[in-house]
Amino acid sequence: MFKILEKTALNPTVTKMVVNAPLIARKAEPGQFIIFRATEDGERVPLTIADFDREKGTVTIIFQIVGGATMELNTLEQGDCIHDFVGPLGVPSHVDGLKKVCVVGGGVGCAIAYPIAKKLHNLGCEVHSVVGFRSKDLLILEDEFRAVSDKLAVMTDDGSYGEKGLVTAALEKLITEGNKYDEVIAIGPLIMMKFVCAVTKKYGVKTVVSMNPIMIDGTGMCGGCRLTVGGETKFACVDGPDFDGHQVDFDEAMSRGAMYRDFEQKARDEFCRLMKKEVE
Repeated sequence: MFKILEKTALNPTVTKMVVNAPLIARKAEPGQFIIFRATEDGERVPLTIADFDREKGTVTIIFQIVGGATMELNTLEQGDCIHDFVGPLGVPSHVDGLKKVCVVGGGVGCAIAYPIAKKLHNLGCEVHSVVGFRSKDLLILEDEFRAVSDKLAVMTDDGSYGEKGLVTAALEKLITEGNKYDEVIAIGPLIMMKFVCAVTKKYGVKTVVSMNPIMIDGTGMCGGCRLTVGGETKFACVDGPDFDGHQVDFDEAMSRGAMYRDFEQKARDEFCRLMKKEVE
């Protein structure tokens, strides 16, 4: 059992938990993930490690409450225990040797982008960050990004905070201003990463994306997380989750992700029915 030491609502749909997991904290690196089961009969779901503290033995996760499993996880409170918490899994993000990088995060993907920006900053890299949200009330981790970024652009779709517009507009502005990046790291919705890669390809800037398809076992055996990268089949759980964004078949990834929407809705509805019965 893995005890929840802290629980914080970052916005109406996103929750942060700090979990006691010393063995995972000892080995974790930015870009890696865990797989949790909230309860013994719960669904196995991957979440990228948002932060970790080796001395305290803690791992931080940030998740959006969108499906049955995350709804169930969100019912747990400080002092409760998560039944399974397995990791670290996946290949750590490659950050050594980078001198100047732009980190682009979209929505809850910022929770994945932040530890990478933090690691780069701690290594002495010049970090420019662009983070985007639909509106001000969905903003997360602004202070954390500001602390590890030499430049920070906050974008909102509706202009309710920061600059109005998409992350791609802010990124292209930085590039055309003369910033020469060793690499752009983009993490967020598939459609966002696709268009970030379209911008960077135009300017010949290497771009790494973090892919999060449906995943079951996290060891490469189930094949659920397969992607096409450079014309070859890759598995996000063992080959990634980071890949060359200019080689990823985003259209295929989006099509595969959409296949499970009916199942996800069914899981949400079933969980809501169970919660309603418990209240009654």
